[in-house]
Amino acid sequence: MVDAPATLRDLLLARADDDAPALLAGDRRWSWREYVATAAARAAALADLLDPARPPHVGVLLDNTPEMAFQLAAAGLGAHVVVGLNTTRRGAGLLADIRKADAQVVVVEPAHAGLLDGLDLAGVRVVDAAWFRQARPPVVEPAETTGPPLPHAEPTPDSLFMLIFTSGTSGEPKAVRITDEKVSHPGRYLTERLGLTRDDVHYVAMPLFHSNAVMAGWAPALVTGATIALAERFSASGFLPDVRRYAATYANYVGKPLAYVLATPEQPDDADNPLRIVFGNEAGERDTIEFARRFGCVVIDGFGSTENAVVVSRVEGTPPGSLGQPFPGVAVLDPETGAECPRAEIDAQGRVTNLDDCVGELVNTQGTGQFAGYYNDEAATAERMRGGMYWSGDLAYRDAEGWVYYAGRTADWLRVDGENLAAAPIERILLRHPSVSEAAVYAVPDPHAGDQLVAALVTTGTITPEEWEAFLAAQADLGTKAWPRFVRILDALPRTATNKVLKRELQATGIDAGPDTTTWEREERGTAYGHLQASAP
Repeated sequence: MVDAPATLRDLLLARADDDAPALLAGDRRWSWREYVATAAARAAALADLLDPARPPHVGVLLDNTPEMAFQLAAAGLGAHVVVGLNTTRRGAGLLADIRKADAQVVVVEPAHAGLLDGLDLAGVRVVDAAWFRQARPPVVEPAETTGPPLPHAEPTPDSLFMLIFTSGTSGEPKAVRITDEKVSHPGRYLTERLGLTRDDVHYVAMPLFHSNAVMAGWAPALVTGATIALAERFSASGFLPDVRRYAATYANYVGKPLAYVLATPEQPDDADNPLRIVFGNEAGERDTIEFARRFGCVVIDGFGSTENAVVVSRVEGTPPGSLGQPFPGVAVLDPETGAECPRAEIDAQGRVTNLDDCVGELVNTQGTGQFAGYYNDEAATAERMRGGMYWSGDLAYRDAEGWVYYAGRTADWLRVDGENLAAAPIERILLRHPSVSEAAVYAVPDPHAGDQLVAALVTTGTITPEEWEAFLAAQADLGTKAWPRFVRILDALPRTATNKVLKRELQATGIDAGPDTTTWEREERGTAYGHLQASAP
């Protein structure tokens, strides 16, 4: 492995004379020499546009196009900060992100230009991505030893490289300050942990405006000099053809992409592909096992967030359902007292009997980790950093041997008939059904007191209410209070661009049995399910 320098600028400049392939997109190819030279040209063009009296922040409203890759590298050279704008945001929300990030330039592809129509962008210069290609031709011949002049910059590991917005599953998105080291460090760490080399081809289909693709796809390639193969957008049906087309040996993911690929029809030659390693987070355990079997690769799933302050890793011996072992300093604390929660007590049926006591918040007790705060949001930063520790907002518990089990976000704490329940453990149980590919558990108000539990499912086959009752009855570790009062079968769950479930949208629709939804209701004091009648139009 290359002895990686400290900053992204150093990593890029180390490749400036390298004629090995750097970037693949469709039928187009760029060497590292061409990639770095093109990035330098982009940085020079942007320097002419940026007002030095304002923060040098450049928003990018782009899919995973070559332009997006060039813009990342241009910012990596150290003279300005790139702002990843979520291409699924609309209207006032998108405008709020642009304003919060102090973006004075927004680079947009024609496919997304319409998203800016009608927005009050006074003081923001909108630049069509094609302008760069017309104003400063990006092609650099391999024989050339010098490219466009490099921007004058002396970034340090603490320099701000990027602003990445959180997914917004539990509120309005926040702009996370991504320092240089917060990208270069995961790049070095993952190359060592996964055994990635210069000979690998990194297939990047997750959006590059998000941390997973930047830190787990783009950054390791900078460290080793590997090749980056871009998919403009993730496609379940296009995944395997792309892997074969690019000879991809490594891929990253976040959320449910493995489940989506597994939902495509299985073929006898699926394992006949070059894929060696797949790394990501938030995949279901069943999906990681099945994906590895079907496609003949190793799948490594971890737990983390854009803030990257609390990390839990699956290691050898991780029990079923567990996230793995926490990094040093990561603990489960009671958010009210600050004390460490007792370990989970698990009965012979596998049920946690002290859920009220053992579930707490995942906390980095040693400080911020790599969290550098939220940009322009001191209140949100203070909420995360309490008492000199980073509070993640994620609920979890640990067993007697220290293994961590996810219990959901703090908003996923339900109270049913006077008993506290966590959403994530119930979701793990529901996913055992062979015809359930996705499950989201959330609460709606109980007319009397507390909550009623709703399960939203995406299925791959037909399930009858009677079959569902029998399945739940066979799950010895599913407590009676955890039986969903309502079951909604949907074509798809509402998700963010990074495949995280938007439970607040599910809660907004409640238990509505609309024309495109099958909804069952369980007897209030029984176990049998029956169809809920569709709401009147």
